[in-house]
Amino acid sequence: MAESGAWRQHEEAVARLLTSYADLAPDAPVRLAKRTSNLFRPRTATTSPGLDVSGLTGVIEVDPGRRTAEVQGMCTYEDLVAATLAHGLVPEVVPQLRTITLGGAVTGLGVESTSFRHGLPHESVLEMDVLTGAGEIVTTGPGEDLFDTFPNSYGSLGYATRLRISLVAVPSFVALRHVRFADAKELAAGIAAVVGSGEHDGVRVDGLDGVAFSPDELYLTLATFTDRPGGPASDYTGQQVFYRSLQQREHDVLTTEDYLWRWDTDWFWCSGAFGVQRPVVRRLWPRRWRRSDVYHRLVGLDQRLGLVDRLDARAGRPRRERVVQDVEVPVERLPDFLAWFDDEVGMRPVWLCPLVSRGTSGGGRWPTYPLEPGETYVNVGFWGTVHVGDDADDGPTNRAIEAEVHRLGGHKSLYSEAFYDRETFDRLYDGAHLAAVKARVDPDDRLTHLYDKAVRRQ
Repeated sequence: MAESGAWRQHEEAVARLLTSYADLAPDAPVRLAKRTSNLFRPRTATTSPGLDVSGLTGVIEVDPGRRTAEVQGMCTYEDLVAATLAHGLVPEVVPQLRTITLGGAVTGLGVESTSFRHGLPHESVLEMDVLTGAGEIVTTGPGEDLFDTFPNSYGSLGYATRLRISLVAVPSFVALRHVRFADAKELAAGIAAVVGSGEHDGVRVDGLDGVAFSPDELYLTLATFTDRPGGPASDYTGQQVFYRSLQQREHDVLTTEDYLWRWDTDWFWCSGAFGVQRPVVRRLWPRRWRRSDVYHRLVGLDQRLGLVDRLDARAGRPRRERVVQDVEVPVERLPDFLAWFDDEVGMRPVWLCPLVSRGTSGGGRWPTYPLEPGETYVNVGFWGTVHVGDDADDGPTNRAIEAEVHRLGGHKSLYSEAFYDRETFDRLYDGAHLAAVKARVDPDDRLTHLYDKAVRRQ
């Protein structure tokens, strides 16, 4: 598709979006009409039509010379990577699940193994167009209130329709080293050393993440992009499961594309809940269905029908609480958090992903998710359920996690359930500043407030 044609189609799609917004009743909730979601918090049902974003799902153009891409807001990273990798380029940070959208990662945050070098996805955005609550398309860039407050606003300030992002060149393969650590303190020191030097044993590290299987079995995976793989590339889209390879081999090689999606095939390790890691089931399960969005739909089906709850009740098992969270804690407090997590939650394995925020263009903190620029945090991801009993309060485990994370100077992502009271929420996510910006770009208060989305499930 020629560049002029792509831009013309983009303009037509934006016009349809604006029309669909204008057609909404003034008191109707504003939501996107999109087929996939990576959110894990329930929402109040509505019969109002969603905004028409059907034409905002692609890449408008890639500029290999400038290493930039013009991307529509509802474009998935799967489609974005396919377009940029054809030029030997990828976004600076590619979240681990294929159907995460670029606009979603910017307004809702994202993290991956390159985050210790490049920060979070919104930190590689150069400019974006946003549909605001006033029904206008506003172009905004670094240093402006709307741009700087947009990350972690989850649609409460509007929706990105176009984003210009910076790209990085990558070769064809990724060499991996899986380094085992005996305890969390030793691993935290290892993270700090790699982040500080950018290398390990004299070899450059381009990607850094890890898995904690137990208190005395933890691994960091050190990734180095290379044109010389030194051996055949592994394939974890077939019978082999990637996370198990960390325990089975010290060295590995993947194609760059397979490395970017290494976690998607089995949704980290959550495919085990559907039996997909059993050899017989895996052979029968179609390869095209071994991906995170399929598993996410199955979880949604269970939540609608209550299948697991019924089975638990029939078997006399106590009620479950869903614990699906990603949190950031300072690297020096990681051992404290994991020790507490083992004692109070007991869920393993957990994902570990170091990140260093670059901060705003002025060197300050991003207001709505105020990580300290230049400081090393570790994202800890854990996804599953725990038995809490029929008489338990609402979300006791999640509430305890929230309290512990913030006691340790960390932050919690808002893509899943949250239980904060309003005062605590506003203190942690700078609610006063967010409200001031919202009042300017959404003067009629059409868009749902962040607290109402994240906590009140609206």
